[in-house]
Amino acid sequence: MTARLFRNLKSRLHASGLSALFAPRKPRHALLRFTLGLLGVALLAVLLVVGLFVGAAMLIGGLLLKLSRQRGKPIAGRERVVDGEYRVVNKPGQPLLR
Repeated sequence: MTARLFRNLKSRLHASGLSALFAPRKPRHALLRFTLGLLGVALLAVLLVVGLFVGAAMLIGGLLLKLSRQRGKPIAGRERVVDGEYRVVNKPGQPLLR
């Protein structure tokens, strides 16, 4: 059922001429093909560099925001230390490890 449906949709797509929009062909001229290849590699390089700069800007912005929020706040001192006495409670039936 589904195979026949997809075969029917595929044949309608090919018959309408829309398949040429979704399946671009390489140009036959060697120089044009080489130029388009270089253009594609250059576009990828530009996107990579822009992405790196955007990522670095986001990291730097986050660090600056964090530092600006901490500015003027007192650093925790000795008065925030909690003293306490602790003792180990043995579980019954467990061997003492020494």
